[in-house]
Amino acid sequence: MNDPRALVESLLAAKLYLSPQIAGDKLYFVSNRTGHMSLFAMPLDGGETVQLVPEDLALPSPKIMGAESFSVLPGLGKILVTIDDHGDENYQPYFIPIEGGTPEPIWGDRFAGQQVLSFTDRTDARAILIISPRTDPNYASFLADLTTLELTELGTSPYGNFPIGRDESWERIPVVDGYTAGDTVLYLWEAATRSRRHLAGVPLEERGDDPVPAAGFTDGHVRDDAVLLMTTLFTDTGGLCTVGLDGGDPVEVPVTGLAHDGIGELTDMDHLDGDRYELHYNIDGCSYGYEATFENGTMAVTRVLWGTGELGDGVVQASSHDAVTDTWAIAFSTATSPVQLYTVGESGVRRHTDEAIDGLSTDALSPGEDASFVSHDGTRVSARLYLPAPGVGEGPYPVIYYVHGGPQSQERPDFTWFSIPLIQLFTLHGFAVFVPNARGSSGYGQAYMKRVDRDWGGADRLDHAAGVEMLRQDHRLDGDRIGVMGRSYGGFMTLTLLGRHPDLWAAGVDMFGPYDLFTFLDALPETWKTYMYLAIGHPETDRDFLIERSPRTHLDAMVAPLLVIQGRNDPRVVVAESDRLVDELQSKGKDIEYLVFDDEGHDMVKHENKVTAYVAILEFFQERLGAL
Repeated sequence: MNDPRALVESLLAAKLYLSPQIAGDKLYFVSNRTGHMSLFAMPLDGGETVQLVPEDLALPSPKIMGAESFSVLPGLGKILVTIDDHGDENYQPYFIPIEGGTPEPIWGDRFAGQQVLSFTDRTDARAILIISPRTDPNYASFLADLTTLELTELGTSPYGNFPIGRDESWERIPVVDGYTAGDTVLYLWEAATRSRRHLAGVPLEERGDDPVPAAGFTDGHVRDDAVLLMTTLFTDTGGLCTVGLDGGDPVEVPVTGLAHDGIGELTDMDHLDGDRYELHYNIDGCSYGYEATFENGTMAVTRVLWGTGELGDGVVQASSHDAVTDTWAIAFSTATSPVQLYTVGESGVRRHTDEAIDGLSTDALSPGEDASFVSHDGTRVSARLYLPAPGVGEGPYPVIYYVHGGPQSQERPDFTWFSIPLIQLFTLHGFAVFVPNARGSSGYGQAYMKRVDRDWGGADRLDHAAGVEMLRQDHRLDGDRIGVMGRSYGGFMTLTLLGRHPDLWAAGVDMFGPYDLFTFLDALPETWKTYMYLAIGHPETDRDFLIERSPRTHLDAMVAPLLVIQGRNDPRVVVAESDRLVDELQSKGKDIEYLVFDDEGHDMVKHENKVTAYVAILEFFQERLGAL
């Protein structure tokens, strides 16, 4: 306990094993075994783990990409690897030999300076590419033949034109335009016409004054006469439907045989083969996976893949299905156990790694307890309270109030993410940690998630104020020693709460949070601005609103000391945003500390940087709030 850095090293001694894939007799994965993200392979039957890219090359974190970080292509004898420049998110696709080697750009400099997200079909050696050109508001998408490197244009749109599936011949590809989270319109791109046509949903330009239900179309598969896809039209927490290839009203598809109960969402649907599909659910923050069969208009679950037994009460960071062996590879962790790699097949569940927290027993860690509460307007807010283990410190405990990013995200029991090791570090030093999933969070239905649209810093802010009032009624906690912290949108909310509710907080930590919504929006890549204008507000038409909701407007009232942490290569909240925050508040005599990482972006992924950040945050709160 006396050496924070040693304890951080213990918590992070268990390395990350992410995004596993099976190919032949090997298991491929991304890991930070070398201090930064790199690509590795291990034999499925045990043996030496081999690094596949040069040791000094840092790969981006799969946790923030939203797409594949790599894809093994046995038929080509190659691996497609995605690389950026230390967190700048200008992802570029490269090939390396399947046995490892130096990455070579697949299409030269064609996409230089742009963001390329890839979604690969390993069996057919084809990929869907989604291009964010940065300087142009229009996304572009392509069908890529990875054998010939031929690219077929699938169209452009300022709203995405995002491919969400295909038919067996790659001649019909469903695509969606998305306006705000969950608000999508479905089109079908056809090779015969090299264009898309509308299938379902109301395009933005055709909408009148009456509200349009957010369809939430995603994850489609084109069958003989219809597109089978996910939607929120019939069930707020996500379900399935079919849409005819000539359009028409979506038809609900019931799902039978689910083994879970609780509050949550259908998050993914993948086609396996024939009538077989894979369904993923997030239930009370925990992952469930099912194999199911689509027959006679119904999706019937035939098998529970994970969510129970050894693979219960935790989060599957990623899964992939190997068609040759009909086996899944998954990365699974919980709030108290680090991520492990598993395979799931006909013979059952098999664990392939044995990562452990160095020198700490599970009994020393906090599993958390439900701390859900009713907010200012009667809305139920799901939350979790992590308390120190018995014998660690004396109550009442100082509290860290932790706000997740997004806002369309969710704090979950997931040791692979930045927050859970930090939460455990806090509890080991006598802090309680409160983690709410305020309105706007995913995991509780689309209506709940969309309550933050065009209301950043409104009702969501009042959720947090209500959360503090609830904490102050708990005799185990010290209501006069509460610190607030958050990352990204959570940083925005941290700054907002410090300025608009200064009496609630004794300290704050902002990690790359927007300070002024005008400068934040102006610095975004052009491709991202269309969405942000719809989700937050437009600088010209919503000027007064954006002034009122910018933390900058209210931070004169802040009295708590503040630590600001920023990555210099961050494309989402650029370093100038945090520079301006620090300069302006320091000039007004505020107590501000500032920590910038030159080789990070909108995350903290390199081991040494993560250790430095954890120690700095812990020591800041120890000094300002008092704890072990």
